[in-house]
Amino acid sequence: MDQLQNMNPVIQMLIVMTMFSLLPFIFCCMTSFLRFVVVFSMLKTAMGTQQVPPSIVIIGLSIILTFYTMGGTFQKMYDMGSVPYQKNHDMVMAINEGSKPLKEFMLKQTRESDLTFFVELSHKTRPKSPDDISIWEVAPAYIISELKTSFEISFIIFVPFIILDLVVANILLALGMFMLSPTIISMPFKLLIFIAVDGWALIVQGLVSSYN
Repeated sequence: MDQLQNMNPVIQMLIVMTMFSLLPFIFCCMTSFLRFVVVFSMLKTAMGTQQVPPSIVIIGLSIILTFYTMGGTFQKMYDMGSVPYQKNHDMVMAINEGSKPLKEFMLKQTRESDLTFFVELSHKTRPKSPDDISIWEVAPAYIISELKTSFEISFIIFVPFIILDLVVANILLALGMFMLSPTIISMPFKLLIFIAVDGWALIVQGLVSSYN
């Protein structure tokens, strides 16, 4: 980011406009949206409901929860980025300052081992503080950490559904009903148990609280 300030203003504008085009990617991969959408997608797979709930509903719920969990971070990004732009109309400095709260958020959720790997991979001088770490080193470490955490949560969600599938499959096998699909028979029981324990509330509360 600091190198952009020494470039030609036209080149600066081109790079800034290119970065704005990457906003959807930044939102999907550098916020809590990543964990929400992966876990909800895994939940749908575990329940075996195929297209229910629709993907658009899962994405919409993930977006809403992302703004809920990161509302404070987004507000800080706006406040810190708008000040230098209003004073000097310096877009590069505004982006540099505005990205600091996002980097701080990602650092809190990133495993130290993942961060160390990408810092060492850059072959730079060992950073003395988090401020010395580039956001481009934090981002891939954050994505890897979020995917690992999402898969760990998904595994815990998968286990009871797999056990139920195995129980139903063994019962059908004992009754000699080889032609019936265990997945179809077990689906109503999965839905019943999921509703009985208020599954959506438990999962959403667990995911949201994991960021506090």
